[in-house]
Amino acid sequence: MPQATATVADPADESGPERPAETPAAAGSDFAPLLRAVRGQGLLERRTDRYVLGIVANLLALTAVITGFVLLGDTWWSLLLTLPMAVLWTRTAFVAHDAGHAQISADRRTSKLIGLVHANLLLGMNEAWWNDKHIRHHANPNHIDKDPDVGVGALVWTQKQAAQREGFSRWLTRNQARLFFPMLLLEGVALKIYGFQFLRRQPLRERAVSALLLTAHVALCATLLLSTLSPGKAIVFALVLHALFGLHLGMAFAPNHKGMEMPDPDGERWGHLQRQVLTSRNVRGTVLTDWFLGGLNYQIEHHLFPSMPRPSLRLAQPLVKAHCSTIGMPYAETGLIESYRQALSHMHEVGEPLR
Repeated sequence: MPQATATVADPADESGPERPAETPAAAGSDFAPLLRAVRGQGLLERRTDRYVLGIVANLLALTAVITGFVLLGDTWWSLLLTLPMAVLWTRTAFVAHDAGHAQISADRRTSKLIGLVHANLLLGMNEAWWNDKHIRHHANPNHIDKDPDVGVGALVWTQKQAAQREGFSRWLTRNQARLFFPMLLLEGVALKIYGFQFLRRQPLRERAVSALLLTAHVALCATLLLSTLSPGKAIVFALVLHALFGLHLGMAFAPNHKGMEMPDPDGERWGHLQRQVLTSRNVRGTVLTDWFLGGLNYQIEHHLFPSMPRPSLRLAQPLVKAHCSTIGMPYAETGLIESYRQALSHMHEVGEPLR
């Protein structure tokens, strides 16, 4: 497995920090013609200027909200600012995600620095933990033995997993579809906990840097809250902010793979195109949908070309759809509400035998 600090490898990006053992772009593969078409239109070239503008705008907006928070002072009206702050935190997470995929810069150190600032310092989320998990997800999406996103946790994704649940976990699985969105309210805090837990798995020097930035995030947030609000209001503000952040982030990731094909661990190994397309779902919509979901609504294109800059994903979609149509491969695309319905239906079916 690539080390946790590596950016997510892209089989289409020969300049990336790592190359997979299997090269799906090999001559004769189903992926090769699509890769040539995408490269020919320059869609794999970095859009650093767009990212610089987006990062600066996000930081300025964060500064404005924090300034407003301080000016409001010790009042419950401050809670109104948790919503814009949660939205901007989610934008910050999208930047960290894209940096981990080397979408912003081909330089590994630059990508690492952007990830550390946006994830560890601004969000208190360990980017090394995220990259370690996300590398394995991209390599084998929805593979029950290899994708950590469909491993057994608070939720389960197959009836075989569900059958092994006992006690409170069994009750949770029976009701996981209706509990999914309420549980997302805990995700913002959980991300911080996972990040601190992962520190012991990092090399000493990397651990020191990550721990320093994570601790700095907690200290800065606590100082800002307690110097502006009373302790009671500060705790409520922090809880509401993390709940809204977890909900927004979870809503962006929820439609992507839940309820899609899950490869048979004992079956034939799928090629890159099949492995990424059949397990992913796109969400159609307007520019607002693109913004709300951070470009992850083009999940098929993102999985086929992880290092493709976010602004280029929508431009690549017609090429990918046409190619899938030509070779007779299903291409899943639906509206946002329908994507949630399909994901929740899958979770409901998984828990059905326990009811």
